[in-house]
Amino acid sequence: MENTYLSEQLIKIAKDCGAYAVGLIATSELNVYSEVRDMCKMNTCGGYGTSWACPPGVGPIEDCLAKVKQYDTMLLFSCKYDLEDSFDYESMMAGMKGFKKTASDFDKALKGKLHPYLLLANEGCQKCKTCTYPDAPCRFPDELHASIEAYGFNVSELARMAGIKYINGANTVTYFGALCFNQV
Repeated sequence: MENTYLSEQLIKIAKDCGAYAVGLIATSELNVYSEVRDMCKMNTCGGYGTSWACPPGVGPIEDCLAKVKQYDTMLLFSCKYDLEDSFDYESMMAGMKGFKKTASDFDKALKGKLHPYLLLANEGCQKCKTCTYPDAPCRFPDELHASIEAYGFNVSELARMAGIKYINGANTVTYFGALCFNQV
């Protein structure tokens, strides 16, 4: 990772947009896992087959990895949200919404400063009340942030590689996103 100035600037922008923790990973070190995609197929979050941000809408896992590997660096970022207790679903959903705003703010802050790049976020898109998938193209393709898990990434592995915590203590939830970009 040659251009430390660029990395430092991007880290500052991420933190200014609300990121709690940030770390860098060389994309050459990244792995994707069909098992993560298999978890998506179980449809625990309800997004499988309903959104351009989730499988199968994001395309085959090999294509997702190829998109990421067009870049040399991944900036992994997270946001931590406090919960009343480990069953505080309402705060988890509020945190998810807050994280989506952080990812969107980060994307807006990057426009005109960095090109090209790929921004991945958490879960599905949820920008539109009803997604056009699979019948029509995305209404807002420039604002679509595919799910980091949809790309086949094991987020706990990414966190370890980036040197940031995956779990931030009892009664918290942490959401992750990733910015893929070129240092040069």
